Amino acid sequence: MSDTKKKGRRPSENPKCVKLTVRVHANEARILDEYCQRKGLTRADGVREAIADLEQKK
Repeated sequence: MSDTKKKGRRPSENPKCVKLTVRVHANEARILDEYCQRKGLTRADGVREAIADLEQKK
């Protein structure tokens, strides 16, 4: 085996480099959680979908 071979995950083509922290009301969190559960998404993916929808509504 070559010593120059790297281990681990390949670099992403579109890395997520911005960390976003948001405080929401309990009702807003419930809405997000119910949506994500129906769609089989994580909270982060649900928020990403909402942001993409905002971009489309321009």
